[in-house]
Amino acid sequence: MTQQETTRTALLQLHDYIGQQIVGQQALVQRLILALLCDGHLLLEGAPGLAKTRAIKTLASGLEADFHRIQFTPDLLPADLTGSDVYHPDSGTFRFNQGPIFHNLMLADEINRAPAKVQSALLEAMEERQVTVGASSYPLPPLFLVLATQNPIEQEGTYPLPEAQLDRFMLHVRVEYPDKKASQKILVLARREAQDALEEQTQKNIVKVTQAQVFAARREVMRLHLADAVEEYIVELVETTRNPANYGQELGNWVRWGASPRGAIAIERAARANAWLAGRDFVTPEDVQKVTPDALRHRVLLNYEATADGITSQRCIEEILSRVPAP
Repeated sequence: MTQQETTRTALLQLHDYIGQQIVGQQALVQRLILALLCDGHLLLEGAPGLAKTRAIKTLASGLEADFHRIQFTPDLLPADLTGSDVYHPDSGTFRFNQGPIFHNLMLADEINRAPAKVQSALLEAMEERQVTVGASSYPLPPLFLVLATQNPIEQEGTYPLPEAQLDRFMLHVRVEYPDKKASQKILVLARREAQDALEEQTQKNIVKVTQAQVFAARREVMRLHLADAVEEYIVELVETTRNPANYGQELGNWVRWGASPRGAIAIERAARANAWLAGRDFVTPEDVQKVTPDALRHRVLLNYEATADGITSQRCIEEILSRVPAP
């Protein structure tokens, strides 16, 4: 088995392991792996009890990486994330104490419950992969992912994420309720866990993916062939979010603000990762179409009239996909 095949096998085993623990959320499981392969941050949005936090913790358990969970609350301070300079009387100097953000995987649980000053503390970390405290900057680990969750139901005590921060999330995944069959499997899984019958088996069967394998997989993903026609297709999709009237006045009346260049980058990298997981060495238009909704959902802003008419960003993106011709 070649090194490339070994790397893909390890990531697929991790995918299967998460899928065994997270029942009925295949799209969520795949998006977690895509974010890992693309070195991108992930925002999960869904009602309580849909295994958002569990999925992220399961991903962390399958990696040889540091993991830390932070429960975002209204009284959280920026220093609670980044750390701060602490005075040491014995030496008469200040020394920087690292905060929980200095881990490979950081779970920002209910990220929209923290105020704007905390959200702004994440901006530099998510984009520049460093933290600045006072006059000094401190690099974050080479493997660094922010995996955030938010609850769309309760709005009391929440703060909408700034558009600049939303744009730094590579994918915005909507987590839906499982179907009846999956719900029954969840009951069985929960019952087995309550009886302590699953834990030993899980720990024995899981294969840890090393950071070296993750970095190798990322290099392989970026080597995949991307045809000029597919690249132009990605650019046209993003351009249509900025000038939607080119494909119909109705569509033009919906959009207030289109996607930034980060949207095109997110689509390309996620499409590459999707093709790599499928065992192909080239990207197809179907790969692009599969990842586009999650890559653009949080980057397309609708105007008031469209929102009042019940139009969602999901529907808008679906219309764009249906109207822009694929190569």
